[in-house]
Amino acid sequence: MMTVRKEFDSGLEKLHQLIIEMGNFVENALAESMEALKTTDVERAKAVIAKDPSLNQMEEKITELGSKLIATQQPVAKDLRRILASFKIASDLERMGDLAVDVAKVVLRLDGQELIKPLIDLPRMAEIVQQMTYESIQSFIQENVDLAYKMSKDDDQVDALYGQITRELYSLMMENPRNITQSSLLSFVGRYLERFGDHATNIGESVVYLVTGSRPDLNV
Repeated sequence: MMTVRKEFDSGLEKLHQLIIEMGNFVENALAESMEALKTTDVERAKAVIAKDPSLNQMEEKITELGSKLIATQQPVAKDLRRILASFKIASDLERMGDLAVDVAKVVLRLDGQELIKPLIDLPRMAEIVQQMTYESIQSFIQENVDLAYKMSKDDDQVDALYGQITRELYSLMMENPRNITQSSLLSFVGRYLERFGDHATNIGESVVYLVTGSRPDLNV
């Protein structure tokens, strides 16, 4: 018969695995939606949207499992923080998945039309936030505070690129009114990626909370 502690540790391991699974899902969803954007591939974008309910189900599993562990094991101190951090991280990952879907929906709105400019900075933003997602999950698994704090510096790069993209798209709108609709849509993508980075930074905050018991504000 499994001891109480072994049962609890088994539950925590399942939480970890679900968080890793969610992280991988979100990274892939963003990669697919950005590839769909670069190629204005409507079918690829639709596939990203269709898979989104799977991510919601993962979050629900984490909520159910964590709640059961709290109710049956009554964890305290760091054990309790680990479960609470899992709840918050799962929530951030679910929102990141929604943002990947938002990018895919922009592709649908573009409906195969030719892009007004080659995409350079938006894919670069996506690469950074994908790496942030991976590293934020690694910081959770390893309980690595230094890696968690790195999110803040990476997010500064994302914010700078977003500002640059916004200025460039605004110039294109001013040059030709026919660019306004598409420029606005691409600006939305920049905003979605910027928010994506904020959620990765939130995960870093949750890791610091898990390890130290206090939550910093890394989104400054």
